Amino acid sequence: MQGPSDFELSRRKVLLGTAASVAFGAAPRMADAQTPSVPAQAAAAQPVSMSKVSFNVNGMTRELALDTRTTLLDALREHLHLTGTKKGCDHGQCGACTVIVAGRRINSCLTLAVMHEGDSIRTIEGLGTPENLHPMQAAFVKHDGYQCGYCTPGQICSAVAVLDEIKAGIPSHVSADLNAPAQLSNAELRERMSGNICRCGAYSNIAEAITEVAGRQA
Repeated sequence: MQGPSDFELSRRKVLLGTAASVAFGAAPRMADAQTPSVPAQAAAAQPVSMSKVSFNVNGMTRELALDTRTTLLDALREHLHLTGTKKGCDHGQCGACTVIVAGRRINSCLTLAVMHEGDSIRTIEGLGTPENLHPMQAAFVKHDGYQCGYCTPGQICSAVAVLDEIKAGIPSHVSADLNAPAQLSNAELRERMSGNICRCGAYSNIAEAITEVAGRQA
């Protein structure tokens, strides 16, 4: 018959054996957590996919070798150093990155540079110079169509495209008659410019600037 000392010894052995088993089973899992799996290591080692792209930017042919994941916005800012085009939300919601591609305004943060092979791209730098402002730039200055100025390049590019859309007779979501010539009413102007957000709230001044330029072109 076992005495108390024999019972305690057996109990210690059982507890120690259980603890050793748990530690041994956990060791591989801890190592797995600290060491990347083979597929993860293989993915990290994959080379970056590069591609050559050529497009016309502000009247000049530019050729770049880019990571295929590079957005048009980053290609303009980081590779061509055309920093007038701004990076705002980077989600296509604020319009600060608006540029004109093949006559149409787009959010350059939402498109890849390699998708624009051979395209003609116009940024704020291609609209005018400090010595010779584009009429829309001059109107923004006259009517104080900016405050902090961060959104202004996108606003101006979009405004230039809006007038081209109206001249071409392209209707908007608020056009009452799709077959009638487009008119630059207050509702039309605000709808067409709604993709460009101004945190400073200079909307009325922006509208006055666009209306003035539209009157000159009429």
